[in-house]
Amino acid sequence: MLRSLHIIGSRKMGGAEQFFQRLVRGLNGPDHRAMAVVRPGSELRPVVGDSTRQFHVPMRNGWDILSGLAIRRLVRNEGIDIVQSYMGRGTRLTRIPDGWGVKHVARLGGYYKIDGYYRHAHAWVGNTRKLCDYLVQQGLPSERVFYIGNFVEPRSVTPPEDRERLRRSLRLPEDAFVLFALGRFTGVKGFDDLLPAFARLPAEVGGRPFFLVIAGDGPLKKNLLAQAAELGIEERLRWAGWQNDPHTYFDLADLFVCPSRHETLGNVILEAWAHRLPVVSTSSLGGAELIRDGENGLLVPCQDPVGMADRMSELIRAGDSDRSRIAERGYQTLCSEHSPEAVLAAYRALYQELLTA
Repeated sequence: MLRSLHIIGSRKMGGAEQFFQRLVRGLNGPDHRAMAVVRPGSELRPVVGDSTRQFHVPMRNGWDILSGLAIRRLVRNEGIDIVQSYMGRGTRLTRIPDGWGVKHVARLGGYYKIDGYYRHAHAWVGNTRKLCDYLVQQGLPSERVFYIGNFVEPRSVTPPEDRERLRRSLRLPEDAFVLFALGRFTGVKGFDDLLPAFARLPAEVGGRPFFLVIAGDGPLKKNLLAQAAELGIEERLRWAGWQNDPHTYFDLADLFVCPSRHETLGNVILEAWAHRLPVVSTSSLGGAELIRDGENGLLVPCQDPVGMADRMSELIRAGDSDRSRIAERGYQTLCSEHSPEAVLAAYRALYQELLTA
């Protein structure tokens, strides 16, 4: 049985953390034991769940020598074959001595600084092709850089009573047309571009009241609340707070928008496709790699509220049949290129290749 140890030093949940827990749970099976190392107070601790064996290491910072030694002891004591680290802190603290026969895979989901954090790994996984090109440009050997995308599992539709309960809690009319967005409230996520874009859209769509629901939290929350008040859209806007499982929110929505100024991939786009939602996204690196404009979604330049409003308006005016067509093509893209089966098989094949090299 192959035994892998997955290490992440995050405190808060986000896209990378959601993928971490999906991958670890997905890898577990009769021939594979995947275990997780997270911080004791991390929001990931309850999300990973009881079905996955967890170890809790402080990982206070990237120079936490005691945590580095604790990780090394876990690798030795648990008979680990593959160590996979995520993001800078967990990767910097993971140092596998030569001669142990253990392979260290660093999985990257962003254009991070390589020196001092990632170069010591045995192999590197980028979740987009452009990211893999960047890793090679940084001097990592191309034969040990691997492209493996993220996956999101298609979800069954939320029961009507649950959607109705959520609709009432958000104070949405029964016939509301719902635009949905989610993410952390930081500048790079572009919510301060989304708000003025929404302000340019009509208050009704086909006779239905038009609302924007945003799930998220972060340091720019007060700024966004003030911006919404200044734009006069407070009555048509619902703030849902951070949601570790936004499944029902997706099912309540009619249209999804990703306003990010930078996304390496864009897990939220995959999640929207998994719920068969039509997507309008900025042409960030990730958005442009995932979306074929006009086929499985619509693209708009980053930091362009007027253009974003125009593309959302275009999709709204297109009608239900055209929105359903675009949403279905997005779902097909998800199933063919970002399915759990394809991504998990790629990771298992990579591990076997590294261990037999």
